[in-house]
Amino acid sequence: MNHVNLIGKMTSQPRVYELPNGRKIAQFTMSTNETFLDAEGKTKKKNHWHRVAAWGRWVQVLEELSHDGMELAVEGKLTSRFYQKGAEKRFVQEVEVNDLVIL
Repeated sequence: MNHVNLIGKMTSQPRVYELPNGRKIAQFTMSTNETFLDAEGKTKKKNHWHRVAAWGRWVQVLEELSHDGMELAVEGKLTSRFYQKGAEKRFVQEVEVNDLVIL
């Protein structure tokens, strides 16, 4: 099962692109925090960064309401793709939004 749930903060304004077929995509980054105990039993925090992509109605929602530091919950799936930049082939992994809640 490919299912991702994230609760965190938006760390960049969404970049909206229109594809040749007319569809729009909004891409942004968000950070989440993890709290855990280290080997000595001390509480530690770790920050994780995630690339997020939204399609359809979520593009308009993000264009109208989003801002840096906004807290949100994202539910979706992990996707992977390759693209060519010059002679270099690049690999991207991101969370594709299925549902989004502004907290």
